[in-house]
Amino acid sequence: MKVIICGAGQVGWQIARHLSGERNDVTVVDSNADLIRRATDALDVQGIAGFASYPDVLERAGARDADMVIAATHSDEVNMVTCQVAHSVFSVPRKIARLRAQSYLTAIYSDLYRRDHLPIDVVISPEREVAEAALQRLGSPSAFDTEVFHDGKAQLLGITIEDACPVVNTPLRQLSDLFSTLRAIVVGVRRQGTLFAPEPGDQLFVGDDCYVVVANEDVARTLEIFGKTTKKQERIVVIGGGNVGLAVATRLEERAERLRVKMIEKNRHVAEHAADILERTIVLHGDGMDSVLLKEANIDRADAVLCVTDDDKTNMLAAVRAKAEGCRMAIVLINDPTMVPLMTPLGIDAYINPRASTVSSILRHIRHGRVRGVYSIGDAEAEVIEAEVLSTSPISGKKITDIDFPEGVLIGMVQKGAKLVRPTGSLRIDEGDVITIFSLASDVPEVERLLQVSIDFF
Repeated sequence: MKVIICGAGQVGWQIARHLSGERNDVTVVDSNADLIRRATDALDVQGIAGFASYPDVLERAGARDADMVIAATHSDEVNMVTCQVAHSVFSVPRKIARLRAQSYLTAIYSDLYRRDHLPIDVVISPEREVAEAALQRLGSPSAFDTEVFHDGKAQLLGITIEDACPVVNTPLRQLSDLFSTLRAIVVGVRRQGTLFAPEPGDQLFVGDDCYVVVANEDVARTLEIFGKTTKKQERIVVIGGGNVGLAVATRLEERAERLRVKMIEKNRHVAEHAADILERTIVLHGDGMDSVLLKEANIDRADAVLCVTDDDKTNMLAAVRAKAEGCRMAIVLINDPTMVPLMTPLGIDAYINPRASTVSSILRHIRHGRVRGVYSIGDAEAEVIEAEVLSTSPISGKKITDIDFPEGVLIGMVQKGAKLVRPTGSLRIDEGDVITIFSLASDVPEVERLLQVSIDFF
């Protein structure tokens, strides 16, 4: 497949990294020549320095025979014009645009929007993705990372192993024997900074971060087995009233249950704008790291604080201050994945990586139709892929124990019809089954070969 990626920033870089690694013909376009040089030096991609919305630049990038354009520059207007030019001048079949401004999103998602007026096939909103991720974190307060699969019937939970964990130092094989009816599989473990797919004989140690695929009905029991408790989140404090904070607060107001939400925003104009839009949220003007203001927001009684300003260090420090003042749980927005190892030492409970959320959302839309979901873990270190098994797939009709998966790949869940089944070695994978697979990034091409999903992306 021939893909043009407009924008060589964090999101564009990761998309290019994924697609070029899967042997697609990828061209990256950016007005910053240094970013283009970085991409072409590190990735198997072509690079064009220039403005992505210019027809001559798109033509040099090969738009006349491109299968897809992904517009992920920092400018909404450039992204929209790029899709328009790709459609009108070059007849590119599929156009994806990342848009941030709420005004554009409101128009696009309204009934007044018509695709023939603005030919964008898929709109990706980082703010909406982050808001959804924040709600998922709040729904699983004991997990540092979450994602839903199988139409909401299963979840991926990131769980930190602590001293109180009853199954610490227990081989995973023994866990399967002890809890034979539990539909939960540990598919990934991060130990001392290294992520790997565990073997049945591997044990979990204190300090490990493990990723578990679990059926929704078994989430509470799984958390209990791992020594975690669940508590309903009713009092929320949001620090940061920009696009992300406003999207999060809006989604919280839309929830059926009555939540008590307070927002703290340092910029008066932004705070007033948020106060005008939000109906039930109390907006306070001031510094989210001010202990006096935090006390005014009753941070000591809050079930969770969401730190979602546009500065990673501010988010981390605000979370530390909130926890010191008595807040039970802190969730931070982190753009720089190198900051993630600092979360545990600082006592921060969970984080949201907007880049990972956006990349995962884009990947869901550019994979083959049989792939139903993709979630990127860490700094694109691994993927969790949900896909339907085709009759032509090499794994169709085989028992799991007979499938030659790479070492970095594990099946987390199998859906047969409407029923979720825990994968065991004797379970046969049949045509039409939907499976959720954990795969280290280096093994993704082999997984796609086994699933037969890299032939056609749309």
